[in-house]
Amino acid sequence: MSYDNLAGRTAVIAGAASGMGEATALLLASHGAKVALLARRADRLAALAAKIEANGGTALAVSVDVTDSASVTAAADQVHAAFGPADLVVNSAGVMLPNPITEGREDEWARMLDTNIGGRLRMIRAFVPDLLAAADAGRPADLVNISSIGAHVPFPSYAVYGATQAAITQLSATLRSELGPRKVRVTNIEPGLTDTELGTHIDNPELSGQLDGMFSLIESLRPEDVADLIAYTTSRPTHVNLRQVIVLPTQQA
Repeated sequence: MSYDNLAGRTAVIAGAASGMGEATALLLASHGAKVALLARRADRLAALAAKIEANGGTALAVSVDVTDSASVTAAADQVHAAFGPADLVVNSAGVMLPNPITEGREDEWARMLDTNIGGRLRMIRAFVPDLLAAADAGRPADLVNISSIGAHVPFPSYAVYGATQAAITQLSATLRSELGPRKVRVTNIEPGLTDTELGTHIDNPELSGQLDGMFSLIESLRPEDVADLIAYTTSRPTHVNLRQVIVLPTQQA
């Protein structure tokens, strides 16, 4: 599919070191967007930026910890110095830590809350002024938040993770009411089972095995499927906002 009107845009992608973020960066860059790659793992970002540039694209690798306000502010400064203001922001940095409520692992609660919710809020605070400026100038302006089908569908042992995803979905809805009248589009994408690194964060063998079992039974989504959806969403005419998209593997109910 052609996404020619992505050419010339400046995209910031949080969580670009792997999975959906990496796939989105590759796709947007291939259609002429400048992409700022934000994540913790500098080596992965450098390799991705080199790959994009070898294919004729433009990329900037910026190491950032979205749980740290100063780090996000410094990252935004680097993006602005290299590319100027952004007009497309993809919030895909996150962690998935199944946590039976009876175990009460507060370290995992805190990590999910601070990354999945706090990290997105810090990114939004840093880059929404850019989006508003782009919209005021008559250009497309997009904020894309990645949450999960877990925002709606309960999965045993994933209560806190699901709560963070529901928070992202509600955050997107409220931001749409604030930013939409100023012509900034806000899209919330809720993927189902997707083959990313999220499962590798799980240190509980039983729960990790349950997730592996799902992958053995269901042909999962690929990161490229979600990237394709992001590119489609952000390349619509500026008066069109695909506000919320649930995307599932065909075999997932």
